[in-house]
Amino acid sequence: MEGRHSPAGVRRAVPLETYRLPTNLLFARRYRKPEEILKRTLAVFLAVLIVPAAIIAAEKPKLVVAIAVDQFRYDYLLRFRAEYKQGLDRLLTRGAVFTNAYYQHFPTVTAIGHSTFLSGATPSISGIVGNDWFERETGKSVTSVSDDAVKILGGAGAGEGGASPRRLLVSTVGDELKISDSGRSRAIGISMKDRSAILPSGHMADAAFWFDHKTGSFISSTYYFSELPAWTSAFNAEHPADHYKGSKWMSGRFDQAGENLYNAVYNSPFGNELVEAFAERAVEAEKLGQRGVTDLLTISFSSNDSVGHALGPDSPEVHDISVRTDQVLGTLFQFLDAKVGMENVLVVLTADHGVSPVPEVNQARKMPGGRMPPRIVRDTVQAVLVKKYGEGNWISSPSEHSLYLNLELIREKKLDRAEVNQAAAEAAMGISHVARVYTREQLMKGAVLEDQISRRMMNGFYERRGADVYLLLEPYWMFSADGTTHGTTYSYDAHVPVIFMGPGIKAGPFDETIAVNDIAPTLATLLGIETPSGSVGRVLGEIFDRKNGNHKRAE
Repeated sequence: MEGRHSPAGVRRAVPLETYRLPTNLLFARRYRKPEEILKRTLAVFLAVLIVPAAIIAAEKPKLVVAIAVDQFRYDYLLRFRAEYKQGLDRLLTRGAVFTNAYYQHFPTVTAIGHSTFLSGATPSISGIVGNDWFERETGKSVTSVSDDAVKILGGAGAGEGGASPRRLLVSTVGDELKISDSGRSRAIGISMKDRSAILPSGHMADAAFWFDHKTGSFISSTYYFSELPAWTSAFNAEHPADHYKGSKWMSGRFDQAGENLYNAVYNSPFGNELVEAFAERAVEAEKLGQRGVTDLLTISFSSNDSVGHALGPDSPEVHDISVRTDQVLGTLFQFLDAKVGMENVLVVLTADHGVSPVPEVNQARKMPGGRMPPRIVRDTVQAVLVKKYGEGNWISSPSEHSLYLNLELIREKKLDRAEVNQAAAEAAMGISHVARVYTREQLMKGAVLEDQISRRMMNGFYERRGADVYLLLEPYWMFSADGTTHGTTYSYDAHVPVIFMGPGIKAGPFDETIAVNDIAPTLATLLGIETPSGSVGRVLGEIFDRKNGNHKRAE
């Protein structure tokens, strides 16, 4: 991984066993009295044993607020910088800003980004290989958080199959925080999307809440509790989403009612406002950051993603919602300052992925890109396999970029799985604008071109849940029939903001290339807890304010 070395001027902690008593103490001058020598020797010996090996104690933050802005490309910080006056401005001027932070996996989608955020794990370790995938054991597609063992609480789907973090195979910062203090810390996740609330907050979270489009309410599941907390029900009883009826945004007016209104709210900056208001209520009701321990609040703003998919990164709507995100964050920070004190709050902000320009926009400015014909991959591969091996439904999954082949059919025809996978890969590689094709065998053995793209493809492969064949299109090409999308390993999808702000953090720009996976071990070090179990990142020690913050070390 990039950036493994320590930046200039930053001292690494020296392992305890490398410390040795100074020779001038081992060979003390003869004129010193024996008792003086003994006192000095003991004092230095204790200092060497105790102080350099540990961080000089300082108060931990009362609250960690981990924020993900869905589909917020890094360059939005640059393009709209002059218009940021509130929350993003505060982060950019008072925070440690990493200008070259990238995701190290494929595909770059919401579930994987949110699972990476506070676990530091790649899909090859976390098991979260997509927003959804084909589950061979059940023969059906599942989502990253679907769980039939629990039920939905609240909303139109109350009592139906629920959601939980059980498909996540690793721990998160929240889990390790709660383990460290026997569960006294609280961890709560909030978003419009279930996966965006559940995956960052972890297995031991006290709650995760997400938005129900049919009722305009925030809901949860029985994984966390048997009924919604009273404060959540009270918030929902106020029908806050209905307050947007008659509101205007850009060229539209929200005259709808019911589910149509709630969908419109979700597809606008007002969805982010709802999430922020609900987060305020959670802080108040759960007394987050006000109980003498460090609590964790994860917030994901999903509406940016919805607007971006429909209209693309060059649209006035994305420009506007980005500026309004600055305002929403400003409102949040103002509230936290009054309730907890921002000097007691550690904030980290990132995005779960970027997004590609709309192909037609790119073409108009003489850039590459385009749209693939519908079903081009599945139809092409199906036809080749039928011709080579005989009739049958050769593909079990609906995805175009991740093909799960029909293993039952392969066994029935007594074929070699690897051979069929290779035939499918060769068929896919013959399609125009396909840049790379990988089989599961190649990814398992590392028999791939040794470059950044292949590393990210391997990081995205988990054998028990992975597909048989993976495709990567040429830059700016996509399978979407309209709007735009994300998912590739290219910079426009993988380059995202990473900003830390709060006690113990050195403000300023940091240009060294880092991975989003570095966030989790850095937070763990700042909090003095175990690193999450699947983390592959490094500690971003260059941002530690060792003179004034939690991480001052003895020299």
